[in-house]
Amino acid sequence: MKKVLVAYAPIGDAFDELKQKYEVKMPEEGIWGYDDIYALIPEYDALLSDFSMKVDARMMDHAPRLKIISNYAVGFNNIDVAYAMQKGIAVANTPDPVIEPTAELAFGLMLDAARRITECDRKLHDKSLVWGPFNDMGVNLYGKTLGIIGMGRIGQAVARRAVAFGMKVVYHNRRKLPQTIEAKYGATYLPLDELYAVADFVSLNAPLTDETYHLIDAHAFSLMKKNCILVNTARGPEVDEKALAEALRTKRILGAGLDVYEYEPQISEGLLSLPNVVLTPHKGTATMEGRIAMAKYAAQNIMSFFEGKPFARVN
Repeated sequence: MKKVLVAYAPIGDAFDELKQKYEVKMPEEGIWGYDDIYALIPEYDALLSDFSMKVDARMMDHAPRLKIISNYAVGFNNIDVAYAMQKGIAVANTPDPVIEPTAELAFGLMLDAARRITECDRKLHDKSLVWGPFNDMGVNLYGKTLGIIGMGRIGQAVARRAVAFGMKVVYHNRRKLPQTIEAKYGATYLPLDELYAVADFVSLNAPLTDETYHLIDAHAFSLMKKNCILVNTARGPEVDEKALAEALRTKRILGAGLDVYEYEPQISEGLLSLPNVVLTPHKGTATMEGRIAMAKYAAQNIMSFFEGKPFARVN
């Protein structure tokens, strides 16, 4: 019987079928760390990894039986995919279940930063709010331009919500989308510098690659409108965090909503000390429905691999 190592405790009934078909080991609660997985991995044929855990060359060299890594995330920058390819190890992700929860959070951060919801909430709690019709004013979403960087499935889910809010959508992507897809959202393709110049909101939804590392830097902020709000639910290193903190501190841009960070889980003091940034702890998919669906999808990848069926392979 094949042996499957799962990095985190069961979520609902997500692993029931996996346990019926294979010998499965997982923690009773929480998530195993790197050292725990490293100690166990030599005896296992499959690893269901968590996005917070590195699966590097050292780990794979210590796993002679390993045939597949199914990552509990749409992103897979925690895995040395190129080395897995060399070792003949398949790598899979969970693209479908993350779309709607991540788009919801992106839009929630956009609304929060625009209407200063968290800022006002803090002031009410610590009794520092000064009531008045012209105090703590935010900005509308209606009638504004949203620039989406990365118009894949999550980017398009954000665009769908933007259209419902009466926003204009512009986007930048590796490739221009077919006209039929652009027409669904009334979306216009723009080069990056042009997008920065016209967008009132910028939503970052691109995967982390060599090309997207520090995609938004001091130069990008210098091109943005002073009333621009940046939202990042993609990957932290796509934004130069030092440049972002400076842009927020000097009011070069109006605000930001962040779910991911350059040196996660550490967050720079430059951001923590600012009132015009809303922060969440990498919770893009953190709904009960979303997390259970992701776990089932990750488990199904492993079952499909061993059964010779199609699965969400990334290498």
